[in-house]
Amino acid sequence: MTAAALFQSILASLPEIVVVAGACILLILGQLVRKGQGHFLVSASVAIVLIAALGTLMLAGEVRPAYTGMFIADRFAGFFKGVFYLATILTFLLSRKYTEIEKIGSSEYYVMLLFALSGMMIMASATDLLSIYVGLELMALSTYVLTGFLRRERRSNEASLKYVILGGVSTGIFLYGVSLVYGITGTTQLDGMAAAVTGDPLDPGLLLAVVFIVAGLVFKVGAVPFHMWVPDVYEGAPTTITAFMSVAPKAAGFAVILRVFLNPLVAASDAWIIVAVIAVATMALGSFVALVQDNFKRLLAYSSIAHAGFALFGVVAGGADGIASVMLYLLIYAFMNLGIFAAVIMMRNGDFSGEVIEDYAGLAKSHPGLALLMLLYLFSLAGIPPTAGFFAKFYVLVALVERGFVMLAVIAVLLSAVAAYFYIRIVMVIYMREPEPEGAFDPALTPSVRATLAITAAGTIGIGLFPAWFLRLAQHSVFGG
Repeated sequence: MTAAALFQSILASLPEIVVVAGACILLILGQLVRKGQGHFLVSASVAIVLIAALGTLMLAGEVRPAYTGMFIADRFAGFFKGVFYLATILTFLLSRKYTEIEKIGSSEYYVMLLFALSGMMIMASATDLLSIYVGLELMALSTYVLTGFLRRERRSNEASLKYVILGGVSTGIFLYGVSLVYGITGTTQLDGMAAAVTGDPLDPGLLLAVVFIVAGLVFKVGAVPFHMWVPDVYEGAPTTITAFMSVAPKAAGFAVILRVFLNPLVAASDAWIIVAVIAVATMALGSFVALVQDNFKRLLAYSSIAHAGFALFGVVAGGADGIASVMLYLLIYAFMNLGIFAAVIMMRNGDFSGEVIEDYAGLAKSHPGLALLMLLYLFSLAGIPPTAGFFAKFYVLVALVERGFVMLAVIAVLLSAVAAYFYIRIVMVIYMREPEPEGAFDPALTPSVRATLAITAAGTIGIGLFPAWFLRLAQHSVFGG
């Protein structure tokens, strides 16, 4: 690699370098921060992410290949990095008070979040299966640690252990698929694979490789049959980390799925029945199992599984419209899901956890403003118009119908109706039940939590009012526009 090529590669990966360097500096500075000065860690972490976001914005004008074809800075990666930045910053804001209550306010907590962010950024820009693996593992190892940050709680330890074991299995499956692809095509670079697989899409070895790589990637988005870790990990992890994992790593997984399977492996189209079956099974399981949940975090875990299934319908649709619909879906999901998790986090105060659905009984009478916000997020998650969640599902259904998958669109609508029930059930608890005795719960409405609620509400309402503009943004970002 020449000096000029090295400089261009460093420039293309400047946001990732900023995040990693900032995490290392914060790790050192964090040892000098006294107890009770957690605001410094939050402010510094947010500043690091904002600087990286500025770098991504500055690089958005053109496509920049880097590191001999293993990395690229383009609008597709920039869109997903924007989702990662949003999720990470809001997680930092939600963590300000929560970490004090849970006594986990150490610098390592914020450093691990930054390392997880850097891994997801690499995944979004990776154009080689090996660089995808590097980013995937950097993200995964960081989230394993974050899941077990409540070291004194057995369920957090158990969740982390399950996540590590199952995550290791999924990584092995993914790498086996990579080895098969390399054996068949002679390359791990996506462009090289695209040229190599066009001749014989029905090659049995290629189809087997597709199965293994799909299995490794759908684990990261929590799709069936690799969903078993989601409920336990979501319930056992710190709630702020649950909120983060429900949005950012899921979006990173979809970024890889879209870049890998809708580009080089499009010739293996006979394997798409696998993705269609996974999508239906994932949404069906998430929707029906959520109906019987009483723990709010477990309910949101199965809700996350159902939404992953719906987004996979956009992957099945394929094409520019299908890709754009998935990208818009993930952006909207980030706003509404982080918003509902912010409501759960604000209820954590003293001995009150807010993790049981019955804890929200009568919230409309005791805290009407907060109840209205929860109503907004829940209606959006259910896909009720005119919220942003409705348009997220609408554009996926349009992509399916336009590509001739009418039956899949009908199935998606029917399963969405099932999912709407458990969201409306929570609304009924909030609005139709009498509140607990005075003082039973005192939401931790700090300035950072208020800011998070304001940002997520604005995003949920704003995209609902101007969906076409955000869809054009997603379409403009599809593989460089």
